[in-house]
Amino acid sequence: MERSRRNVDERDDRKERRRQKDDDEKVPNRREDEHRPKGRVDRYNDGREGDRKDRRRDVEREKRVDDKHEKDKNRKANAQEDGALKAGEEDSKVQKQDVNLNMDTSKLGRSGGVYIPPFKLARMMKEVQDKSSVEYQRMTWDALRKSINGLVNKVNAANLKNIIPELFAENLIRGRGLFCRSCMKSQMASPGFTDVFAALVAVVNTKFPEVGDLLLRRIILQLQRAYKRNDKPQLLAAVKFIAHLVNQQIVHELIALELLTVLLEKPTDDSVEVAVGFVTECGSMLQDLCPRGLHGIFERFRGILHEGEIDKRVQFLIESLFALRKAKFQGYPAVRPELDLVEQEDQLTHEVSLSDTIDPEITLDIFKPDPNFLENERKYEELKKAILGEESEEEGESDAESEDEDEDDESDEEDEEQMKIKDETETNLINLRRTIYLTIMSSVDFEEAGHKLLKIKLEPGQEMELCIMLLECCSQERTYLRYYGLLGQRFCMINRIHQENFEKCFVQQYSMIHRLETNKLRNVAKFFAHLLGTDALPWHVLAYIRLTEEDTTSSSRIFIKILFQELSEHLGIRLLNERLNDPNMQDSFDSIFPKDNPKNTRFAINFFTSIGLGGITENLREYLKNMPRLIMQQQKPVSESDESGSSSDSESSGSESESSSSSSEESDSESDDKRKKRKRRR
Repeated sequence: MERSRRNVDERDDRKERRRQKDDDEKVPNRREDEHRPKGRVDRYNDGREGDRKDRRRDVEREKRVDDKHEKDKNRKANAQEDGALKAGEEDSKVQKQDVNLNMDTSKLGRSGGVYIPPFKLARMMKEVQDKSSVEYQRMTWDALRKSINGLVNKVNAANLKNIIPELFAENLIRGRGLFCRSCMKSQMASPGFTDVFAALVAVVNTKFPEVGDLLLRRIILQLQRAYKRNDKPQLLAAVKFIAHLVNQQIVHELIALELLTVLLEKPTDDSVEVAVGFVTECGSMLQDLCPRGLHGIFERFRGILHEGEIDKRVQFLIESLFALRKAKFQGYPAVRPELDLVEQEDQLTHEVSLSDTIDPEITLDIFKPDPNFLENERKYEELKKAILGEESEEEGESDAESEDEDEDDESDEEDEEQMKIKDETETNLINLRRTIYLTIMSSVDFEEAGHKLLKIKLEPGQEMELCIMLLECCSQERTYLRYYGLLGQRFCMINRIHQENFEKCFVQQYSMIHRLETNKLRNVAKFFAHLLGTDALPWHVLAYIRLTEEDTTSSSRIFIKILFQELSEHLGIRLLNERLNDPNMQDSFDSIFPKDNPKNTRFAINFFTSIGLGGITENLREYLKNMPRLIMQQQKPVSESDESGSSSDSESSGSESESSSSSSEESDSESDDKRKKRKRRR
């Protein structure tokens, strides 16, 4: 009864909606009729005929609605009966375990046809008696396709070494088409992993060169197709894959130069952008293998840049490429260390030209019965043992057994011991920083803050967080508050660990001082000046500051200025001068008052004079004044040694001249005696 009432109510609602719709449709028709002049009889007849027509329409609509409702009920009832019949048929099939292995080959294509769950496929393969039958071959083909596709999809730089043995365990000779197709699809879906796929192909290419050759041919065809269709995303993916194959030396570098020549022959915005991306990826390898060819490509880029016919954005890309070349392609290595798995002598390089006629061998992607299936499978098993080793399977079984035993032992230990969880999200560290911040901000004075902070339980190594948070809170204030300096001083005097941590903070803040705003820089400088002025921080930290024109920036000079001005206000110029002239600390102050070069010395004097602290540079001025005399004193011993050497040389030369003159006189006297004797004889 309730159902019939519901049906009647629904029927009445439908009628009401239909009437409203018809009334809305009648309104424009009535307006048109009103514009026509009519007589009394026509108006009277039109009104009566209109009422009759409306009644007929309502009756017809009710009949249609009722018929439609009955049809819907019948259709639902039939569907339920069909579902019950199908469920009964499936239950009977499961109970009887009648598996229909004769699948229609027309339904099978590259994807393998209807999806079969792995457990069902394994059960079907076990039940097949004839291992050489077409049905069994088809099932092994589906299993091979799914396995290769799964391994390629889950490969990354971290698990690449583990995936390779699993991949060699599959029949890559039979499924080389599937492997190439899966690699290309995965690379197209995620171009960021292109170098990983190239490394995987490089390892496979060492054992099966035909796989690398087939993949290269298909990528070139994909590139040509995308270039003709002006499909930029597909072209970028293909070009990136070729670039990383060049980096792995699977492909000869000449194809890279040929591809760049084609792209830059008639430059457009898209072709130049693709060429820039290609050179970015493999420029480092081309620089090593063929620097002249790469130089020619860059000359072509320079010509395109000078012509100025391309878009500004592409011109900026070319300029960034020149900057990258100048930096020797830093950030874009040819092969990452974790992906360099193949020795150079083991790699086989393929030479293919873009102008060659290429056969992609698409039939390798589709299942075909093999009359020598068992023989080929046996041969691949032998080849697999040669590649992976004969003990691989035995080791796998023994490892599985040992793993089971270890798991049992570990489960027992886990029941006994409490499991330790390492928090990688740093939630505890964030909570600690929040607690320190709230404690510092909510305290009335530094003594209350110090008392509360000491109550916080810090784990070993977390003391540094306290110093960092104190410094951060100080830098965030609009003006420097002495509250933070007193709090830092108290911590340095309580524990030496805090003193060492503040020393590390000083070094870190000075090295990153250029990143701070002026207000933060001023607060940090005043904070450390307070610690130095109260001897809470050792003065040897000033050794990290080197005051020269080359070693300082505008930010670091402002920091040094505020630091020393605060020290002079806190200590006074006389006491500050005594501290800086302490003979035991001169090694720490040599970097602030440099004496290695007159230029650096003069710069330090001028700096402190300009900030109103010329009084602390008196010793440095005296040193600069006496520097020429010191240089002369250093040069005197050198000149004296030179003079002594020259005098000894002159004496030796004088003695030589005297001996030569005496010998000449003796020879002259001898010649005179001979002449006299001759005259006497005559």
